[in-house]
Amino acid sequence: MKYRHLFEKGRIGSLVLKNRIVMPAMGTNLAGPNGEITDHQIAYYEERAKGGTGLIIVEYTSIDYEFGRAAFNQLRIDEHRFIPGIHRLANAVQKYGAKLFVQLQHPGRETTSMVLGGGRQIVAPSPVTCAAIGEEPRELTTAEVKEIVNKFVMGAVRCQLAGVDGVELHGAHGYLINQFLSPNTNLRTDEYGGSFENRMRFVEEIIVGIKEKCGWDFPVTIRLSVDEFEEGGTNVELSKEICRYLEKVGVDAIHASCGNYNSLNKIIESMLFDQGGRVYLAEEMKKVVKIPVITVGVIREPAFADNILAEGRADFIAMGRSHLADPEWAKKALEGRDQEIRKCICCLNCTRSSAHVLCALNVRTGRELEFKEIKPIEDKRKVAIVGGGPGGMEAARVLTLKGYDVTIFEQDNRLGGQLNLVTAPKAKEKMNWMIQYHSNEMERLKVDVRLNTKASIEMIKALNPYAVFLATGAKPIIPDIEGNDLTNVCDYEDVLLERKAFNDKRIAVIGSGMVCYSVTRQLAEKGNAVTLIDIPTATGEKVSAHTRLMLLDRLKKVNVEIIEGQKVAKLLPNSVIVEDEVSAAQTEFEVDHVVFSMGTEAYNPLEELYRSHFDNVFVLGDANNPGSITGAIKDGFEMAYVIESLVSKRNAAEELAGTN
Repeated sequence: MKYRHLFEKGRIGSLVLKNRIVMPAMGTNLAGPNGEITDHQIAYYEERAKGGTGLIIVEYTSIDYEFGRAAFNQLRIDEHRFIPGIHRLANAVQKYGAKLFVQLQHPGRETTSMVLGGGRQIVAPSPVTCAAIGEEPRELTTAEVKEIVNKFVMGAVRCQLAGVDGVELHGAHGYLINQFLSPNTNLRTDEYGGSFENRMRFVEEIIVGIKEKCGWDFPVTIRLSVDEFEEGGTNVELSKEICRYLEKVGVDAIHASCGNYNSLNKIIESMLFDQGGRVYLAEEMKKVVKIPVITVGVIREPAFADNILAEGRADFIAMGRSHLADPEWAKKALEGRDQEIRKCICCLNCTRSSAHVLCALNVRTGRELEFKEIKPIEDKRKVAIVGGGPGGMEAARVLTLKGYDVTIFEQDNRLGGQLNLVTAPKAKEKMNWMIQYHSNEMERLKVDVRLNTKASIEMIKALNPYAVFLATGAKPIIPDIEGNDLTNVCDYEDVLLERKAFNDKRIAVIGSGMVCYSVTRQLAEKGNAVTLIDIPTATGEKVSAHTRLMLLDRLKKVNVEIIEGQKVAKLLPNSVIVEDEVSAAQTEFEVDHVVFSMGTEAYNPLEELYRSHFDNVFVLGDANNPGSITGAIKDGFEMAYVIESLVSKRNAAEELAGTN
């Protein structure tokens, strides 16, 4: 077996797991409006179980819907009427040999009065406001604390009645249990605050209560923020003491996480974080306990995961977003099909949706019932795709699985399109994962890929295609600013593709977003004196606030001057004039070159011509809606999945037009 450590059996308490792979709890927003399990939710979890995962921990589940609701349609287990739904979910998962835990959660101060509804004030151990929330909580009375303890216990009892294999207590990320444990948020003077033992009392009573009601062989694990990365909060040394205590009172495993809402970027890492950067937290906890420790945090590759276990740094590997990107991660790793794993690239798109869970790379995530299976066509037909970026390759993948004979025409010497322009080392590594996955799929599925080929009408006609997909991508936006046509003005592609050389020059970069900051850093590291005029753009808005601050800080460390709150008024041969957005005061500073990095606009020069030669022409990806990996892959998948319907719809429209 290639990954012996990853696929050996593991044990949590008396429960035996078929491997060491854990899918941790992640909110899906797939629950019903009253917190009940839905068919969409069952399909979502079932697919991950079918994909070979050893343990699935169901998303944070409310044990107190009145004051402990973290989301509008959060899953619930606070009443007996929710047992049948959880039972259906357990059956769906367990039939594949996977085990199922439910994560029991109360948000405490990390929710809002709007979410609670009814004018209810949020609650906490002490009236300490979470800066990220901005609402002062009401301090729970001693009687209320004891009532919440019982609600956690009864939540576990209901889970056991539903046939669940165990429960996880959410004691991380700044939620209520975390708030009792942390000296920063627990300022109580009763039996639940003050000394270390008193701060531990809340979670201890929950654990002991569950064990007494459900039996000491019913597994109870706890997710902890080993380090909150906040002054006065939990840290590694305090968490060692906490873990030793938890082991004594009956916890069966420690799930080592970190952060709270004030340090959210530590909980869900961006592209800038190294693979496995949080493993040290689990490793430190393993030094002080004998129970299993689960590690988590940007673990993407089977060899990397296996090595963590081989070195004894953790006992189980939790991978959240990896399971969003590829539900078959475990199965592919077991079968040695590493190249077929669609690895999460940490784009954070899954964190931005106000609807249900989604993934930029896997369109089926959260939509498993919409796209149950790819049905093969009866008659083999040819499809031509112009453009080998992410949208074009995803369309080719799905079309080939359906049985189409696909040819990709790519005028560059490599596949990947705009993804190849990323240069920041850590981001580039993850973008390369995506390019490598799709490139491997093209080879595995025997897609006819023609590089260095500018598609002509004659080439396409020679295929006699059933349909033509135009995935020609996007081009840099050049704003309508006086002087934008000067010889010293260029765009980010000129820098990244090294069309022009910049050494020891004074350069102004105009724009925002991941590519913009990457270009700026690259120019600065080559010895140029760089000024970034950071102005809002559509691509810049897709960068989280935490990530943006981190990127700007890194630019300052390489001596980039950053100008904010200004707009560019005019470009001159040797200078840039900026204007204050508030006072309208203008400032001029000297430069040798100006680089625009303001995102992209659709590049679709072929549609009109192709429609005059071919019946079924469809535009996808950046050529249709630029600036988003998510949009490109979504277009490619969906259009390929429903191509027959698109053609039928077009034919029907033509027939209707003809009769009129």
